Amino acid sequence: MPFSDRKEAGQRLAKALLHYKGKTPVILALPRGGVPVAAEIAEALDAPLDLLLVRKIGVPSQPELAMGAVVDGAEPLTVRNEDVIAMSGISDKTFSEVRDRELAEIARRHQRYLGTRPPVGIEARTAIVVDDGVATGATTRAALRATRLRKPRALVLAVPVAPTETIEALRAETDDIVCLERYADFDAIGFYYTDFRQVADDEVIETLSRFPPRAGKEPARPA
Repeated sequence: MPFSDRKEAGQRLAKALLHYKGKTPVILALPRGGVPVAAEIAEALDAPLDLLLVRKIGVPSQPELAMGAVVDGAEPLTVRNEDVIAMSGISDKTFSEVRDRELAEIARRHQRYLGTRPPVGIEARTAIVVDDGVATGATTRAALRATRLRKPRALVLAVPVAPTETIEALRAETDDIVCLERYADFDAIGFYYTDFRQVADDEVIETLSRFPPRAGKEPARPA
């Protein structure tokens, strides 16, 4: 396996991202799996760490098949995968129902993970979006588009492993992509880790506690 666990993957990504250390980076982790990866990068780059809450909108009969994704925010951003929606015969009503369930889960995670913690401001800074891997790219694309709306100076995607085709498709959404392992024939993300145990809510909360907001730099988080 290319990676022993998410911590090691984060350490290797951090080395590949060191040239961003002096460019006011902000590390944005996709929970839960992206958090331990992102923590290693934030520590190495001496950068603030925040969460980017995004949920896949799965086809009801095949929940792992993404027909879209939705991202947290004052005005949540929804990205639709029109090809999957058409292929699966999904009505607007069904899409909206599944999206609303995922929005409810985002709200739960927001309250549990972040509470009243202020966000990291990313305008005019280098935003580095981190996950433990990319598969179809639906949630990643939504996360990148939502981040771009916050006007970073540069937008970077950093992941340990992904399909070659997906990475190429995401280039239009970013200013830079750092991906350590790419495969034309891609299995599930967990296939590339020796230890890919589920990250618990408590681990996300404990990790964030190691990176408290930096006084004077963060605006109030939108309601």
